[in-house]
Amino acid sequence: MSDALGFRARRVRAALCVAALVALGAGAAVMGVLAGAVEIAPTDVLAVARARITGDDPTGVDPVRAAIVWEMRAPRVVLGGLVGACLALAGAMLQGLFRNPLASPDVIGTSAGASFGAVVALSAGLELRSLFYVPLVAIACAFASLFAVLRIARRDGATPVATLLLAGIAWAALVNAANGWLIARAWDDYDVARRISYWMLGGIADRGWTHVAIVAPGALVGAVLAARVARDLDLLAEGEDAASALGVEVPRATHTVLLAAAVLVGSAVAASGTVAFVGLVVPHLLRLVIGPGHRALLPASAMGGAAFLILADLVARTAYRPGEIHLGIVTASVGAPFFLWLLARQRDESLR
Repeated sequence: MSDALGFRARRVRAALCVAALVALGAGAAVMGVLAGAVEIAPTDVLAVARARITGDDPTGVDPVRAAIVWEMRAPRVVLGGLVGACLALAGAMLQGLFRNPLASPDVIGTSAGASFGAVVALSAGLELRSLFYVPLVAIACAFASLFAVLRIARRDGATPVATLLLAGIAWAALVNAANGWLIARAWDDYDVARRISYWMLGGIADRGWTHVAIVAPGALVGAVLAARVARDLDLLAEGEDAASALGVEVPRATHTVLLAAAVLVGSAVAASGTVAFVGLVVPHLLRLVIGPGHRALLPASAMGGAAFLILADLVARTAYRPGEIHLGIVTASVGAPFFLWLLARQRDESLR
């Protein structure tokens, strides 16, 4: 009886948390459209949205403000939500697979691999042929990077978390060095070098609906794969042997998680550049609130990541108006102290 009541209480708590995240994301999206160097009235936003639905021109709205709403702020908010959802969902899956809150895309080399792929595409001029070449190369390099780190860290069928983290940090350093070489080679072409340098700092400024179209397919594929492995991740929490005894095909589940994480991170990084720590902070905090069950945690992480990145981007473009700072700086300012706190917490628990 008590177990049933506890299960029901957890489901209610998870439902309330998801509802709160939806409300937070919606509020952040509204603020993201309204706030900025140019203040936009809510009535203007509604008029522009109504005009886009009906196909008419927005009546009573200055054309410049209408362009700001639809061509600049709306795609930026949507893109921020998609990127945040991708990164947080990938982080939740990797943390569940490796059973450790430190196993985020940034720490174990996935983001670095995606970054390298995007830099290769940018330096080779593939972006000028089609923007869709960038996510394809980024996804391929993210998967290769994640697979390489896993192979380096895995010993006798086990993956020690300490070894995984060290391998990820070393691999990220190697990939960042390769990025530096590519940037140095591209320095003769100032425009290419400037785009790469700006992109590596992370941000969604000057992004449009085309960039939303770049991320959306990867987000959809990653979400579908995540839904397929949610139950497997719950069973893997008991260990690979126990999960296998309960019917989980561990190699298949592992490869599905790795593929989903690569698609999610590669798609996000291709559009936004390096935005760190979203996949570390959001899933861990939500795990503390709604528990470890991945059927609730994965969608909650996606919604929480979307709300978090929209709010972080709002801070990035309003803290120093009329200028703005890079989004990656804002997320690192939150995530780096959180990562150090997690390290200290795990150290204290190991000493007990």
